[in-house]
Amino acid sequence: MNERVKLIRKKLGMTQEQLAQRLGIGKAALSMIETGKTRLSSRNRNIMVQELNVNPEWLETGRGEMFNAEPDLTAYMHRTDNSLPLQSVPLYSVEGTAGLVPLFAEQARTKPLNYIHIPNLPKCDGAIYIVGDSMYPLLKSGDIVLYKQLHDIDNIFWGDMYLLSIDIDGEEYITVKYIQKSDRPGYVKLVSQNPHHADKEVEIGRIRAIALVKASIRMNSIR
Repeated sequence: MNERVKLIRKKLGMTQEQLAQRLGIGKAALSMIETGKTRLSSRNRNIMVQELNVNPEWLETGRGEMFNAEPDLTAYMHRTDNSLPLQSVPLYSVEGTAGLVPLFAEQARTKPLNYIHIPNLPKCDGAIYIVGDSMYPLLKSGDIVLYKQLHDIDNIFWGDMYLLSIDIDGEEYITVKYIQKSDRPGYVKLVSQNPHHADKEVEIGRIRAIALVKASIRMNSIR
């Protein structure tokens, strides 16, 4: 098992220090695990299985796939983006925080469902699961979007994809759309990828929270 711990770390693009921090142990302790001088504890094994998505059978025997599923990662980067070698992006439950607005307001104190370890992406503030098919086939319900929160709608990039919270008759409507300019003052145009969804113009004042989508993840079952 010990040599497979090193293979996992290499596959994730993590240094010994980064993986050791994720496991809650020292770098020297991880080095001893990788070289076979000590065993992987059941606690650390559970972290690798539950949080790093490692296939437990592969970890124990080397049979099967290294991970339970291989993600399709699509990044939406600008030329000005600076990528990070590795970051742990918190994955949140919108239902658990009662919406996007309270999530953004209390994100620093909100406990995430898990963390997504992504190399070579620009800085992301968080990630959520999406619901709906307005961006299908680019995105489908159940995909994960990683976002960078915007604090001023004047900073939007026209034509880019955004995670939005819109006030509709006092209810929060969460969606992912392209944002384009509108000919109507005080409005923006929300555009879907799915041709069955019509474009919609909304008042800027009804946008309660907004974040730029930096990447999306689709988990594919191992065949």
